[in-house]
Amino acid sequence: MNKIPLGIYGITDSKSGKNKNILQYTEDLLQGGVKIIQYREKKKSMKEKYQEALLLKKLVDRYNGIFIINDHVDLAILVDAHGVHIGQDDLPISFIRSLLGENKIIGLSTHSIEEGKKAISDGADYIGIGPIFSTETKEDVISPIGMEYLKYAIENFKIPFVAIGGIKEKNIESLLDLGVERIALVSELVGDKNTYEKTLKIKNIIEKKIP
Repeated sequence: MNKIPLGIYGITDSKSGKNKNILQYTEDLLQGGVKIIQYREKKKSMKEKYQEALLLKKLVDRYNGIFIINDHVDLAILVDAHGVHIGQDDLPISFIRSLLGENKIIGLSTHSIEEGKKAISDGADYIGIGPIFSTETKEDVISPIGMEYLKYAIENFKIPFVAIGGIKEKNIESLLDLGVERIALVSELVGDKNTYEKTLKIKNIIEKKIP
């Protein structure tokens, strides 16, 4: 079942957002055509994350979008998010599935063909592939993985995948030309002085390649 829409995969990030209001720039993303939002805030307290996630879930619901929580399965349950996105060092997919149920979405970050294959066999609904390019959005990020894994995924993986890491307007077409259909942009969108206009511009670039 394909639950992950084509096009832009939106991610919140207060550092990249340069202290802009998270509800405002998230609504800018949604108004610009983003249909999925991942709430990813590494530095905030759990209380603040809970309060923001509640408000964001209501906002995303108004736009009939998909709301994903990064890392925190408990938070996803509390705010009734549509799913979670986890990393290689987080709880096993099978355990998370037992907590969330079959109707929720589980995404997993992967950095190699082997990790991608294992994520699929473990039951991930989608995977993140990256970082494709050098990125400063996340701390302690691994080196860019380049294109080999991405090309393999395009040719072989049957579940949705999202390319992520250092993706900008200047390099997005190189990914679209390969056949990538889902792309996460963080600082390029939430860090722009006009998130709505930038999102709309990127959306139009993508739709020229993916009708």
